[in-house]
Amino acid sequence: MLSVLYSLLEVVIVLVPILLSVAFMTIIERKVLASMQRRVGPNTVGYYGVLQPFADALKLVVKETVVPQHATRSLFFLAPVISLVFSLLGWAVIPFGSGLALSDFSLGILYSLAISSIGVYGVLFAGWSANSKYAFLGSLRSTAQMISYELILSSAVLAVILLTGTFHYTTIIESQQSVWFLVPLFPLFIIFFISVLAETNRTPFDLPEAESELVAGFFTEHSGMIFVFFFLAEYCSIVLMSALTAILFLGGYIMPEIVPNDTFINIQSIVLALKTCIFCFVFVWFRATLPRLRYDQLMQFCWMGMLPVVIALIILVPSILVAFDIAPY
Repeated sequence: MLSVLYSLLEVVIVLVPILLSVAFMTIIERKVLASMQRRVGPNTVGYYGVLQPFADALKLVVKETVVPQHATRSLFFLAPVISLVFSLLGWAVIPFGSGLALSDFSLGILYSLAISSIGVYGVLFAGWSANSKYAFLGSLRSTAQMISYELILSSAVLAVILLTGTFHYTTIIESQQSVWFLVPLFPLFIIFFISVLAETNRTPFDLPEAESELVAGFFTEHSGMIFVFFFLAEYCSIVLMSALTAILFLGGYIMPEIVPNDTFINIQSIVLALKTCIFCFVFVWFRATLPRLRYDQLMQFCWMGMLPVVIALIILVPSILVAFDIAPY
């Protein structure tokens, strides 16, 4: 019994800061966008607008939840739960420091890819169950986009696996003691981050939620508290993917050998958090900078632009390892 309570306490200790970071990611996004567009942004609720996320949460919680008359109610309510739950489950294998992970799973990368794939069902169920043409079209477009760019994302991760010879996140992080993988795998890093933008439906790949075309995409008919679940799931995915990018290409919670890692032994989680914040900022920066693609351009860019390049790089990386006899296996 005590072991179960201890495990639940560990989960709560991880999830509460994550949900708070997701809440503050919204105010960060609004502040950064305002700064880039020469506006003030939220500045009324709390000092410098820092309590704005809690005001937004209260507003959404007290709003009425309207369910369409012809909707399939079970799937209509299940879809946002699936999206949020599987976004949060992705944090189970993330190492916040040496030995600091809810589950130090040896196949952590496979687990992360599987969890992100299952999240597609939440999007699909949301559009289909609403019995709305707008939501249905939005869910189809979002599902096709997520599945397509999932292929690019997993292919880019495959190069890291070939370089380290493991699926274990901690081993991948420790392999970057001498140099971050950002340096030797820079083209793959660019491809990976582009696919992450598409996977999380962010600009310039936010067609499924394009207000000018499909009202609000797959959650057009969702409102009130069940909309909050989709909202949290999207921003939780942004923070999770930023953390994964930091782990795979920026050394996770370690610093290069030029900085003694003994210095950071007590603040490894802070190091990972700072690297994650860098990529969270880049998400917002791209939203403020890049125009939205047309849907045909988006799919053509995936299958005819990025896929041949990533396949070529997957062949190149192990070829170099074998040629110089530095393969890890």
